[in-house]
Amino acid sequence: MHENKIENFKLNPLENSEYIDTYLATYTQDGIDKDWEIVKAHDSVAILIYHKDKDAFVLVKQFRPAVYLNNNIGLTVELCAGIVDKDIPLLEIAREEIEEECGFCVASENIERITAFHTSVGFAGSKQGLYYAEVEESMKTSDGGGIDDEQIEVIYLSREEAKAFIYDESIAKTPGLMFAFMWWFDKIRN
Repeated sequence: MHENKIENFKLNPLENSEYIDTYLATYTQDGIDKDWEIVKAHDSVAILIYHKDKDAFVLVKQFRPAVYLNNNIGLTVELCAGIVDKDIPLLEIAREEIEEECGFCVASENIERITAFHTSVGFAGSKQGLYYAEVEESMKTSDGGGIDDEQIEVIYLSREEAKAFIYDESIAKTPGLMFAFMWWFDKIRN
């Protein structure tokens, strides 16, 4: 991935949103009137990918404007993931994301569901399904990198580096990624 050169970063009012809707929720809880700002967002899938030949995890690195707002860097290391914006099985969405983002062709039946959880519960609460797949170099069909104008860099993190990575606060990453690694070390390599 090329070096991020971010210029003229500013926040603007969101109009005619394609992926999220913002609301002020009003409700009464135990007799007290309350309000809360919330975002209605798409559910998503995320996939922990283990490359057997490399003994490494296949992850993606990309620029996230919301993270940039908080750390002036904006680069995150994440699981391969995508929003649920099609009326097809979640396993098929996961399969498509693996090929689009990471460049591996994995049959849906070789993708294992781990669990699902809610993300960004303070303001969004959308649901993310977490999956697991193993790949080999022979399954590689492209360099990955996403579709359209996505700028996704595929990276490999060795199994030996993964535990330290979980606790490395200098790297912006998601709780789902850290949970997936913990699951892998508990269930797969136990």
